[in-house]
Parts: sequence; structure tokens; C-alpha cells
Amino acid sequence: MAEILPGIHQVEGVDPSPDFSTHVYLLKDKGPTWTLLDTGLPGASTATLAYLAKIKVEPTAIKRILLTHLHRDHTGSLRAMAEKTHARTFAHWIEAAYIANAPKYDGPGSPPAEPFVVDETFKDGDTIDAGGGLIAYHTPGHTPGHTAYYQAEHKLLFSGDLFFGDGEKVLLTPPDFTLHTPTAQISARRMSQLAVTSLLTYHGGPVLKNGGAAVRSLVQGFPH
Repeated sequence: MAEILPGIHQVEGVDPSPDFSTHVYLLKDKGPTWTLLDTGLPGASTATLAYLAKIKVEPTAIKRILLTHLHRDHTGSLRAMAEKTHARTFAHWIEAAYIANAPKYDGPGSPPAEPFVVDETFKDGDTIDAGGGLIAYHTPGHTPGHTAYYQAEHKLLFSGDLFFGDGEKVLLTPPDFTLHTPTAQISARRMSQLAVTSLLTYHGGPVLKNGGAAVRSLVQGFPH
């Protein structure tokens, strides 16, 4: 898929099958460095490193790895990418505890096979000097510490698994994969208040135009 928006790459080759899309994003920072957002399933690091070579970016140019949540399809290549890039790793403080297996996660989905201690934790509303400046929004429901990242200048929302892309529409992540759907609905309502042009989902999509409208349309159908 390559560069889908200026300075935003959707890493090619990380999908385990044509029926299961996983969108690992590579973000250009304001300087010469890059940020990786989620890392894909175990083994996805091979495709990510091949993609970096294709676009002539040295792995060590990636200085930050941001995680949306603990699930293995997002953290499965975390250790491999951290070792190859020497990047600092970031997660919400709740999610960081589960990624480290302290405590053990008992919701749907699996954490990384090996516990991993991230370098830096953040809380809701913190800003991260990455990808041109991101705001971390705690969006629980899918998992306890799930995080979406908002780039205000270009109105981009990296929504992790809060939403699934479905053509020009979005869906809430199915209940079978979600810890608590009513809480996810509350998080979705909160994100619907942001000015969003491009909604960069992890599965399905992304919705590059009218992403905010797609989210508002979705939340209008939630129970009150």
C-alpha cells in the first residue's frame, strides 16, 4: 500500500492472509526520524524490515514504537522491532502492565507470547513528540488501556481496534473480541467529537476521507 497520505505509510506484506488485514503504520516525524505504530503479528517484523529497505529507511531511523493495545496481532513483533530499531517503546500505563504480564490479562485476545516492559508509559491526553505531534486518547472498551492517537494538524486519528473499517463506513470492533462493548461505545462517542478527516484503522479500511463523518454516523446508532 505504501504511502497512503503525506508522511504516512501503511506497511506492505504484514497481513497473515487475504482475509485478515493488519495495518501497521509508519509515520514520518518532523525531523529525519520515523515512528512505528503497532508492530503486527509474530513474524511481521520480516515484512516491516523489507518495507523499510524498499523505501530506503534505516531501521535505526525509527526512534519510537507506539502501541494501541496489548493484543498479539499488534504486539507480536514488538520485541523483534525494538531490537532491530533500538527505538523507545510507548504504551498507556494500564496496557503496559498487561504487556509485561503483570498482571496476567484475562480478557479476549492474547498478549505477546513473551512479556515485554515498555520504555515509557503515558496517560490520557498526553502529547507525544512523534509523527508531527500526537495526542494519546485513552479509549477503553476493546481492552482496558486501549489508546487512539490523534494528529490535530492534519486531522488524523489512528484508532487501533476501537473501529473496524468497512469500505467508507466503520464498525465498532465485534463484541467477541472486546472486553466491554458499552465502554467501547463511550470511547467511540468521545472520538466522534474530534475533527477527523482520515480515520486510520488497524483492521479494514482505512477511511482516508470523511472519517469523522463515518464515526458520527456509527455512534448515532448506539443505544442511549
